[in-house]
Amino acid sequence: MKAFVEINVAAGSLDVVLEAVRKVEGVKEAYPVAGHCDIIAIVEAADIKALGNIVTKCIHIIKGVESTETLICVE
Repeated sequence: MKAFVEINVAAGSLDVVLEAVRKVEGVKEAYPVAGHCDIIAIVEAADIKALGNIVTKCIHIIKGVESTETLICVE
């Protein structure tokens, strides 16, 4: 399954968080963006449980990550 993960980061930590997110297994691409979030990551996982683990146990623990929103692709 594929999902887009919108990531909000603490002020001044964009570059460090972006670098760390790009190293997470399952993250295929990650880009800084202008808008309601700071980073959008494209994540691929075997199932919803694996996706949840990537977001909660790998992305959320990165220092500087304040919040995320996951948009699951339905196609």
